[in-house]
Amino acid sequence: MSQSRSVRLSHRTVLTILLVLVVAAGLVLAVFQPWKAFTNTEVNEALPAPSSPSTETQTVSPRPAAAPKDLAEGRFVTHEHATSGLARTVRLADGGHVLRLEDLKTSDGPDVRVYLSTRDAEAVKTGLGDGAVELGKLKGNLGNQNYTVPAGTDLSQFRSAVLWCQRFSVAFGAADLSTATG
Repeated sequence: MSQSRSVRLSHRTVLTILLVLVVAAGLVLAVFQPWKAFTNTEVNEALPAPSSPSTETQTVSPRPAAAPKDLAEGRFVTHEHATSGLARTVRLADGGHVLRLEDLKTSDGPDVRVYLSTRDAEAVKTGLGDGAVELGKLKGNLGNQNYTVPAGTDLSQFRSAVLWCQRFSVAFGAADLSTATG
């Protein structure tokens, strides 16, 4: 004669297990944000245009505004997520600088930031390196967008533009910045 053994859990134990599972699921969702794998955010900003002087302050023959000048550029290469597009550093007519991302295509992510790094695009797979400058959160994973470079930043010190996931410390992709021709 065999005896069957049954385990009975109290209502309190069942509720505790369910509560733990709900909290764990909430934490997983908050950290990984899996819905981002299925979403896209497109941004299409124009390159900042020079401001024209007001008619009150114009002289008889106003000087034409200086055109933006490309300083360096490079194509994105894929690291942790498929990434393509062009990164350009541009000096604006007012003397300021922007990093411009054009035709960008990458994955959406939970905390993707745009950086300039002193390391080349291949080397940032293992980290941004000393002296990296954050330009802000990625505005969208598709399209054309501008990121203001802080005043006083010596762009000659930077070798790449990087899309970096802060939460997981990985590069989505990076672009070596080579001196622009022309």
